[in-house]
Order: sequence, then structure tokens, then C-alpha cells
Amino acid sequence: MSLEEKLDRVVARHEELGHLLATSGAAGAAEFARLSREYAELRPVVEGVRELRRAEAELADLDALSEDAAADAEMRALAEAERQTLKERLPELEHRVKLLLLPRDEADAKNAILELRAGTGGEEAALFAANLFRMYQRYAEQRGWKFELMHLNETGIGGYKEAIVAVAGRDVFARLKYESGVHRVQRVPETESGGRIHTSAATVAVLPEAEEVDIHIEEKDLRIDVFRSSGPGGQSVNTTDSAVRVTHLPTGIVVQQQDEKSQHKNKAKALRVLRARLYEHERQKVDAMRSANRRNQVGSGDRSERIRTYNFPQGRVTDHRINLTLHKLDRVMDGELDEIIDALTAEDQAARLSEVD
Repeated sequence: MSLEEKLDRVVARHEELGHLLATSGAAGAAEFARLSREYAELRPVVEGVRELRRAEAELADLDALSEDAAADAEMRALAEAERQTLKERLPELEHRVKLLLLPRDEADAKNAILELRAGTGGEEAALFAANLFRMYQRYAEQRGWKFELMHLNETGIGGYKEAIVAVAGRDVFARLKYESGVHRVQRVPETESGGRIHTSAATVAVLPEAEEVDIHIEEKDLRIDVFRSSGPGGQSVNTTDSAVRVTHLPTGIVVQQQDEKSQHKNKAKALRVLRARLYEHERQKVDAMRSANRRNQVGSGDRSERIRTYNFPQGRVTDHRINLTLHKLDRVMDGELDEIIDALTAEDQAARLSEVD
């Protein structure tokens, strides 16, 4: 199907939806809401199509005027100048429409569960995980997102063995989804007296936060164990069995929470994280089916993949998926992630466009 045919179909569907909604042709409130949502989602595409077609019609008029021998020479020159400007603008308008036509990841608008874990490197890896935690916390502050700590397992010297955070706001998952993977650090550890550069790593997982309507969990599929909180952050919580371990029997996914004094609150937090992990589990199964014959280079979510290196002695950060190197590590660690995320988003869009062209 040509691009023009695709555009015609989008415009026709938008007009059909408008007619259905205007004449109450949708049966029931749920169906009306679904059609209203589809109508709203198509609106920016249709506006882009109309702008493109207005420009194409204007270009055709200018072509005719600039080639009209009977027209005034000054008018022809003016038309030619406008024609050149419009010809340069048309590819940009067409590219924008193509981007709008790309299927949107339904999870992009969702909030996210951000999980960080220390990897290889012992205490230094835990300190790096804490650095990443603060980097994402500052990024969330810059974007006006809510950053809610769900679970934290600290080491004795300020490192994080594991941290789980709920991030809420506009386009959270769309922006953070490219962060899933292995983050590697090269620096002289605070715990190293010899001044040698060490390499260690932390893993990041970004999961779209699922609502109950997205993932329904049957009680019969859960095993819930309660036990006494222990360890940093847990030893002073209380001396009752308030910690909760939830096991989802069909998948074997286990979530443990002990940060709250209330067993009920710990269970609620654990179910929230479990729901996000199950939702991502289902998404990955669908993605695997869709991409059986190809591998997505950006945002694959493969957590065994080294995605980025933070080199402190040289003050640089490199994203290996797109070969992007920035020599402003201090600013990146202070939450200035937009340049990297924008580049990853653009690369992802380009790859998806190449598949549909």
C-alpha cells in the first residue's frame, strides 16, 4: 500500500468515527469511550495529513505560476522563491506524517516501575547503583515526575544492592524504556587505596506500571509468605512478621517487600511490582513473536546487554547501541539525560520507518 493510500484510509476512518460519535452510532458507554479515544488519537495524524496536502496543492499552484510565460516576470520570480522554500519544507512534513502513522506502543503513556540492582563489582557496583538512582531521581525532578521509593536494600557505606521506584507523570515509560539493560562504570573506587581503575556494573529494568484492568491476578495463583523484617532498613521497622514475599506460581516471579511497618502495605506494594513484572512478561512474549525474524537494536529490553558505559577518569558516557559519546559525564549523572534519550528515540523511529517504507 502506498503512502497516499494509507493517508486516505486514516482520513476516511477519522471522518467515519466523527459521524458515528455525532449520531450516537456507538452501542453503549464503553464502545463510545473506545471510539472517542480512537478519534482523538487519529486527530494529530489527520491534521498532519491536511497540512501536507495543503502544501502539496500550494506547490502545484506555484509550479504553474512560475512556468506561466504570460505572467509578470516579477510575479514568476516571487513564485519561484516561494516554490523553493516549500519544496524544502515538504520532506519535513512528509516525515512528520510518517512518524505519526507509526503504531504507538500502548505502554508509552503509562507510568513505570524502575528497578536498579548492583551487578558485578561488589561494593563499588552497589555505590554505582546508588549513583544511578540519584541520576534518575534528578531526571524525574527536571520533568516534574513523581518519584516514589517502593523498596531499598542498602549496604553499610551508602551503596544500593537493590532499589525499586514507582515513577509517575507524562510519558514516563516512553522516555525511560530505553534505560533497561546493563550500565557499566569505569572509575577508581572509593574503597580502592591503590588508585587503580575498576570496572563494575549495575542493571536497570524499566517496566510499564500495569493497572488492575491490564493484568488480573488470581488469588489461587499466589503464594504469600510473611516473615520478620531484617537487614538495613528492615531491622528497625518492627519485631513482628510484617515483611511479605509474594510468589506468582504460574510464572515463578517472586516479589519481596519489607519497607513498611504494615503487612497490608507491604503486600499492596509487592502486588504493584508483581503486576508490572507480569505485564512486561506478557509484552515480551508478544514482542518475541513480532520480531522472530529481526532484532530491535534500540530498546530491546535485554537486560544482559551492556547498553552504556560511564567512564569517570575521561569524563565521558557512551551509549553502545547508537555509538553516541558525550563528554559531559558530570551533567549526565546530574540527571541531564534528554540528549541521550532523544537520540535513542530518533534511532528507534528511524529503524521502524525503514521497516514500513
